[in-house]
Amino acid sequence: MVEDREPGHVGADVVVGSLMKNLGGGVASTGGYVAGRSDLIHMVSERLTAPGIGKDQGANFNLNNSFFKGIFMAPNAVRSSLKTAVFSAYMLEKLGFKNVSPAYNEERTDIIQTVELGNTENLVRFTQGIQASSPIDSFVRVLPAPMPGYPFDEVMAAGSFTQGSTIELSADAPMVEPYTLYMQGGLTYEYGKLSILLALTKVLNGN
Repeated sequence: MVEDREPGHVGADVVVGSLMKNLGGGVASTGGYVAGRSDLIHMVSERLTAPGIGKDQGANFNLNNSFFKGIFMAPNAVRSSLKTAVFSAYMLEKLGFKNVSPAYNEERTDIIQTVELGNTENLVRFTQGIQASSPIDSFVRVLPAPMPGYPFDEVMAAGSFTQGSTIELSADAPMVEPYTLYMQGGLTYEYGKLSILLALTKVLNGN
């Protein structure tokens, strides 16, 4: 929901995704989707459940209402995430941080925003600001730590209603040069803007 066309419009036979991300709109607490050619979707559904059952029965945890409500709300959630990313990029560029990507006035293909913050202190302060403004676990003081699957210590802020929901606001970074922060999400622009301002305030006050 970031670009005018989706993968299926440009030749993808099957598209698979998580409803805890863009298409779930921040409402779906679990689940995923498979879309594409009908014959391939039939094969996928037979594999995911059992031959002969396919799409007729499957695990939905009685959450169909949340799934459809999430899809209904998704365009607004993705818009807020993009506005939050553009605001972040603009503020970071004006404050002189390097390699803000994408730039605030560049065309975007997803909701991820990156920036080089220069040192470990800035990374920690920024993520602590994001965590402090989160709706869940705002009292937690995030610090760098080992994380499975990552070669370096990571610092991560993700005080979201649903753990792992990247359409909500999160920020994380490996504690290694060039000290690049990866940020995404923002269910509402107002919340996203407040979080960015608090994070930048912590960075600037720390310096």
